[in-house]
Amino acid sequence: MILLNNKKEVLKKQYIKKNTKQFNRVILALFSGGFSTFSILYCVQSILPIFSKQFYLTPAESSLSLSAATITMALGMLFTGPLSDVVGRKIIMCTSLFIAALLTIICSMMTSWNTIVLLRSLTGLALSGVVAVAMTYISEEIHPNSLSLCMGLYISGNTIGGCSGRLLTSIVTENFSWNIALMIIGFFSLISSCVFLYFLPNSKNFHSISIDLRNFLNLFYAHLKNPALLVLFIIGFILMGSFVTIFNYIGYRLILEPFLLCPSSIGLLSIIYLTGVYSSPKAGILINKYHRNNILITSLILMILGVFITQYNQLLIIILGLIIFSGGFFASHSTASSWIGSYTNTAKVQATSLYLFFYYLGSSVFGTFGGFFWFHLKWSGISCFIIIMLSIGIFLSFRLKKINS
Repeated sequence: MILLNNKKEVLKKQYIKKNTKQFNRVILALFSGGFSTFSILYCVQSILPIFSKQFYLTPAESSLSLSAATITMALGMLFTGPLSDVVGRKIIMCTSLFIAALLTIICSMMTSWNTIVLLRSLTGLALSGVVAVAMTYISEEIHPNSLSLCMGLYISGNTIGGCSGRLLTSIVTENFSWNIALMIIGFFSLISSCVFLYFLPNSKNFHSISIDLRNFLNLFYAHLKNPALLVLFIIGFILMGSFVTIFNYIGYRLILEPFLLCPSSIGLLSIIYLTGVYSSPKAGILINKYHRNNILITSLILMILGVFITQYNQLLIIILGLIIFSGGFFASHSTASSWIGSYTNTAKVQATSLYLFFYYLGSSVFGTFGGFFWFHLKWSGISCFIIIMLSIGIFLSFRLKKINS
């Protein structure tokens, strides 16, 4: 009876199906939005050592240029997602993209470190409107049979944006300055925002609702009480925290002997993120063949294997380890994020917002806290920290398997 009702629900809604013009427009728009969002968010990661040198900062203090943005984005997603229930998905995402691009241009003109951190915080808050709503838009508008694939392609677009932002910033900073690099990122993001506005189809399955504060808080509480969802939230926290930590501090390792790499060479490591272009949609396809839980556990094991490989003090071996680690990360994130909708019949936007809140909270907490391990134990400390966290993630994945059985 439940299956029959679900089929009727699918027939009622005007879903966008794969291999249609509308589906291609969604992919192009979300790619542009993801490119803009993640190039802005992560453009500073490859130049953290430059900030340390110019502003006389420790690695942990320099990492605040990224952590400040991710923590405000995490907090903002708790509210921008539900706000989109009232005013609509597209308007929230478009407004957020344009504000973030303008703030990045303004940030490029600043000379005070405190002002830079403040503007990065406001930028993260603006970007929360895109990150919190995009997955909800996909889950509402894309046909369930194509949902995992579309989610994987969306995450691939995010990956390319993050990669391009880091790479462009490192090259321009080495040849000119970080100010010019952020200015260029800001203007590119304005153009991407226009593409997003033009191509993204208006929502057809969205219905505006009024905000009831008590009901709003109850929905969050209900999701947190759901043991399966809570496990996925914590796994998201561990995934993003581990990923940001390893790439925050690999630059500091590679500027030292015996590597002595320059900023542009370190920025080239961001090309490794393109593993997500393959592993994210591939995980979405494999989910339909194997159980999500098996894909998640395998991906986490790959991440741990990648960390172990980076212990070898040879550049090509380190790069191999980072490739394996990144492939496992993107597959894990694609699997976990697409799983959220399976445990929520109502208030999907709140569930997505909570997952992304924990996800980017992990980025902020681990990304800065990792500086403590780097300062005292260098790369071995960073590696032990990440391996312990990922091992907890595997334990939670097995627990999720028991919950499902």
